[in-house]
Amino acid sequence: MSAPRASVLLVLALAIGMPGPSIAQQPPISEEQPPPSGRELTKHDLVQELRSAAIRLPLATLLGTMLALRPRRRGTPPRRSAVVETQIVLSIVGAVVMLIVGASLARAFGIVGVAGLIRYRSKIDDPKDAVVMLSALAVGLASGVGLYALSVFSTVFLVAALWVIESFEPRTRIFELSVKLGDKTEELRPKIEAVLRRYKTEFEIRTVSEGEAAYIVTAPSAIPTDDVSGALVALDPDGKGAVEWKEITKKEAK
Repeated sequence: MSAPRASVLLVLALAIGMPGPSIAQQPPISEEQPPPSGRELTKHDLVQELRSAAIRLPLATLLGTMLALRPRRRGTPPRRSAVVETQIVLSIVGAVVMLIVGASLARAFGIVGVAGLIRYRSKIDDPKDAVVMLSALAVGLASGVGLYALSVFSTVFLVAALWVIESFEPRTRIFELSVKLGDKTEELRPKIEAVLRRYKTEFEIRTVSEGEAAYIVTAPSAIPTDDVSGALVALDPDGKGAVEWKEITKKEAK
């Protein structure tokens, strides 16, 4: 047998005996371990979303509460309950937004764009109402990107958090108070304000004259106005004093 013919036969034998590159790179398919189906991946994603939210949202609430209820230095003005509540809810909203963003730069730019479209046409008296609007935006974004477990869990968590927070909010009423104690009304003003403090009210003087003192009074919802009126009328030595209460809204008080 000639050398060229022997070389051709050797090459053919090697080609037939050796598997091709495409066959060698394919992993063996095991019938016992089929590839995961789409349903199993979805269930895994839901579990991961719930697990992340269940850890991070309570942690954000705890840290936000610590910041909102930080010790107050002597001489600083008292904190408004609405501002404290807003700070706590904002920490939760921030955690929800970051769970939505994850590592997706596109989602981050999308959230910035959507938030930039929000314009409040009317003035919002309670800052907590504004943060609830942001909460609604956050859960809407979570639903829109397909994070269904996160959207449901965060909604339930925010509702529960707001319910607990608002249960500590003091119930108050606002009045226009007119006190008429004759010609000595202006002189009796310190005693009038002492009576108002005794009943744990917050007040702001609006007008004062010899015959009348007018206040804007923020009082507990259960304040006994008859008792307060009696105490104020008793300040007039002639017994001819008059007290008038008119309940108003927060908007009217400004």
